[in-house]
Amino acid sequence: MCGIVGFVGAEPAAPVLLDGLRHLEYRGYDSAGIAIFSPEHGLDVVKTKGRLQALADLLEGGKQLEGCLGIGHTRWATHGEPNDVNSHPHVSEDGNIAVVHNGIIENYMEIKEFLISKGIHFTSETDTEVVAQLLEYYFGKSGDIMAAVTKVLHRIEGSYALGILCSSNPDQLIAAKKASPLILGYGDGCSLIASDVTALLKYTRDVSYMDDGEVAVLSAGGIQVYNSMMEPISKEHAHIDWDISAAEKGGYEHFMFKEIMEQPAAIRKTVFPRVKEGRVVLDDLSITKEYVQSLKKIDIIACGSSYHVGMVQKYTLEQLTRLPVEVVLASEFRYCDPIVDDKTLVIVISQSGETLDTLEAMKEAKRRGARTLGIVNVVSSSIARESDDVLYTWAGPEIAVATTKAYSTQLALLDLVGLYLADLLGTVKPEDYKSAIDEILLLPSKIENVLADKETIQYYASRYFNHDSVFFIGRNLDYALGMEGSLKLKEISYIHSESYASGELKHGTISLIENGTLVVALATYSPLFDKAMSNVIEVKARGADVLALTTVSHKTSMEKIANGVITIPDTIPMLLPSLGVVPLQLLSYYIALMRGCDIDKPRNLAKSVTVE
Repeated sequence: MCGIVGFVGAEPAAPVLLDGLRHLEYRGYDSAGIAIFSPEHGLDVVKTKGRLQALADLLEGGKQLEGCLGIGHTRWATHGEPNDVNSHPHVSEDGNIAVVHNGIIENYMEIKEFLISKGIHFTSETDTEVVAQLLEYYFGKSGDIMAAVTKVLHRIEGSYALGILCSSNPDQLIAAKKASPLILGYGDGCSLIASDVTALLKYTRDVSYMDDGEVAVLSAGGIQVYNSMMEPISKEHAHIDWDISAAEKGGYEHFMFKEIMEQPAAIRKTVFPRVKEGRVVLDDLSITKEYVQSLKKIDIIACGSSYHVGMVQKYTLEQLTRLPVEVVLASEFRYCDPIVDDKTLVIVISQSGETLDTLEAMKEAKRRGARTLGIVNVVSSSIARESDDVLYTWAGPEIAVATTKAYSTQLALLDLVGLYLADLLGTVKPEDYKSAIDEILLLPSKIENVLADKETIQYYASRYFNHDSVFFIGRNLDYALGMEGSLKLKEISYIHSESYASGELKHGTISLIENGTLVVALATYSPLFDKAMSNVIEVKARGADVLALTTVSHKTSMEKIANGVITIPDTIPMLLPSLGVVPLQLLSYYIALMRGCDIDKPRNLAKSVTVE
C-alpha cells in the first residue's frame, strides 16, 4: 500500500520527491508528506491530509524547501485516522530523526509504553512514530545512527520498508527492509529509494531490490548495502527497460482506460515469444517431464483479481491435465493446515510480486515440500526471487488500482502453462493442441474487435449506471468470469455487486431479485448455453432487468429474452474468459465514469497490498 521515495544528490530534493510520489499515487493513499534536510534549516517536514496536489501546492512544487537530501511518503491509514498529524514522515521528539514507513510494527504498543516510561512524548496514533522515537532513544545512548538502526531493527516486530534521515548524518539516507518492498536506484551523482520502479524511471534505470534484513546507506556518491549481520555486501543490479511513457496516460483520460486498450499488445508480448513453430516453449521453466508426471495435484494461491484468474484456470487446467486443481485465497492458505507435499505444484499469482499474503503463503507451501511457480509482472520482485520457477507476464507497468491488463496477461500465460503441462502428460489430443495454439495467436486481434465495439458497452452503461445493486450469474467458466466482472464494478463504481453460480439461484439468492434488479447474465460457454438461457428466464420472471454477455453465434437466441446483449467473438472454451472480461472491464469503467468516481484511485484501495 503506501508509497516511499527518497533522494540524495546535488539537486534540490523536494521536486524529485514530489515527482516520485506522483508516480506512486496509484498505490492508494489518504495523505502525503516529505522531510528535507538542509545545513541551513536542519530537518523541515511538511505533510497534509488528502491528495498529493495539496502538498505540492503548499510547497509551490518544491520551491519552499531547500536541501538535497529528503524522504517522501504517501500514506494509507492503518493506525490512526487520516489527518495531518498521523501523516508521514514522523519526527523524533528532539527533531533530529525523520522516518517514513510502509508495513506494520506489530509490537508498537509495547515499545510505545516503554518509551513513555522513559519520558518520551508521542504526538500521533501511528505505529510508525515508535520507530522514530526508538531511534532517538538509542541514538542518544551511542551517538551512532547505524548502531541505533541496528538496535531498532532487532527490537521491532512485523513488516517494514523504512527511509530514515538523521541530522547528525547530513549526507546520508538510510533504508531498511523486511516483508515490504523497497528498491534502490543508482543515479548519476545521486541515489534513490522507492517502493516501485515507476518512481525511479525518470532518474535511473539501474536498480537493485533489497532483501529482508538488509540495510542500505545512500549518499550522492553511491550506495552501500549491509546484511542482517551488518556486514557489507554487493547487490546484483537490474536494468529496467520499461518505456517511461508506459507509466504516463498518453492522452487518455484515465490510466484504467489506457490499460484496457493496451491489452491486445500486452497479450502479444506475453504469448507470442512463447509459441514457436506451433508449440508452447517455456524456456524459463526448469521442471522436467518426470516431475510433471509425478504430480498428484495443482494448487493455485492468489488474492483479488489474481484469485479470479485461478478460478478460471481451475476449469482450464483440470480439463487439460486431468489433475485436481485447488484454488486457495492466499490470506487463508497459511491458516488452513494445507495438504501439499512434493507431489504438489503450487502456482503463485501476483501482479506486483510483493503481495504479502501471497508471498507468505508461498513460503508455507515451500516449507511443506511443494514446488512453486510464480506468475508475476515485476522482474526480480520478492515472489519472483523466492519461487522455484518464475514466468513473467510482460504486461508493462499497470498504474490504475483496478487491474485489467495484468489480469488478462496472467490468464493468457496460464493457458500456455496448461497446454505445456498437458503436452508433457499426454492428456491433450494433437488436434486440440493445434486448435488451442491457433486460437491463442488470434486472441489479441479478437480482443481488438471487442474494443472496437466499446460504444455499445458505453450505451448500456448509460442505461444502468444508476443501479445500486447488481448480480452477475454464470456457469462453469462464466461463473469464474463473473467473479472478476463483479469485482471490477464494485471496486471502481462503489455499486454493491455479487457473482453467483447460476445453479445456486434457487437455493436462496433468487429471493433478492425484484422488479428492476440488474442481472448481468454471462452465457459465453456453449455447452451450457441452454441452461444459461433458463436462468435468464428465471430471473426475468421475478422482474430482473437482464444484460447478457454471449458469443456472436448465440446473439440471436439471447436477444429474444434479454433486455440487452453484448457479444464477443466465438473461440474455444478456454479462451472465452479472456474475451469476456474485456466488455465487463469497459462496462465497469463507463459506469464509474458516469457516477463521477475517482476511477484510477478508488477509495480505500491500494495497488500493492503489502500488509496483512
